Amino acid sequence: MNALRLAVSWLTVVPLHGPAVVDRRTAGRAIGLAPLIGLALGAFAAGALWLLVSAGLTTLLAGLLVVGLLALLTRGMHLDGLADTVDGLGSYGPPQRAREIMKSGGAGPFGVAALVFAIAVQSVAFATLADQQRWLALVLAVAAGRVAVVLACRTGVPAAPDAAFGALVAGTQPRAVVSIWTALAVGAAIWAVPDNLWLGPVVVIATLAVAAAVARHCVRRFEGLSGDILGTVVEITVSIAAVGFSLAL
Repeated sequence: MNALRLAVSWLTVVPLHGPAVVDRRTAGRAIGLAPLIGLALGAFAAGALWLLVSAGLTTLLAGLLVVGLLALLTRGMHLDGLADTVDGLGSYGPPQRAREIMKSGGAGPFGVAALVFAIAVQSVAFATLADQQRWLALVLAVAAGRVAVVLACRTGVPAAPDAAFGALVAGTQPRAVVSIWTALAVGAAIWAVPDNLWLGPVVVIATLAVAAAVARHCVRRFEGLSGDILGTVVEITVSIAAVGFSLAL
């Protein structure tokens, strides 16, 4: 229960207090439960999108509002992590300098561009899924972003220097946990696109592969894992999965 409370308090704005003292064991268990939080967020997003469209809003406007709601529910920390990471990658400086840029608190031109692009892609993809009545696909796209977090924290991944959050969660996820969540995501995706049962699993596998590659590159670039990298992985995964599930093949 400590791990579940910690996962909720870390990943959402729900006012649920985690344990007073957080060690790597509890933090690792909380990250292992992140996909469950993703399912809850995805279900909320799908329900909100359905209500907004049923109320008469265009699917595009409804999609944009749902992306905003998700940002509010997660304190915008994933979007913030995306902006910081892209600014760090765009600096082309040594790892220490790149990490300093990421911690500066401001958003540079690369970060702003990444934010605009991610929000636009997710809004249009969510709108397309609403037009296609693929509500389960939307739930799974959001949940897949949290499965990617488990993958990014797999055993053997080091924490970035001076990364408080990264030090708690990097390398905490055994291969078995990563494999179970990946298999569950692939299996559930069979029903994400009813007209093409093969498309959902292919999208999940391809999306998680991209997320793993992005995480691996960032870990090499910044000399370890940080919370910003995890936020980046979430946003990239949700974006690619939503686009993939919306394909009309």
